[in-house]
Amino acid sequence: MDVEGILAITLIFGGGTLFLLSISPVGKALADRLRGHGPEPMQDPELLAEVDALRQEVADLHERVDFAERILLKSHDRNELGKGESVG
Repeated sequence: MDVEGILAITLIFGGGTLFLLSISPVGKALADRLRGHGPEPMQDPELLAEVDALRQEVADLHERVDFAERILLKSHDRNELGKGESVG
């Protein structure tokens, strides 16, 4: 077969397939998604409130860990200072 014949068959069947896809519901949904006109994502107010509450809990835990680290470092520094070296 010659190259022009293969190219013609590919364009005919490929073009026909793309045309049928474009008029199908799947093709229309795909086109809407590509354009950015798809349905708006659902936002559940209860879920958003729960996420905000979890963020607040994580922030509180972060503060507690920072406080605990400072306390541990202070007690460690006091122990180091208390040892000292004997001059001799």
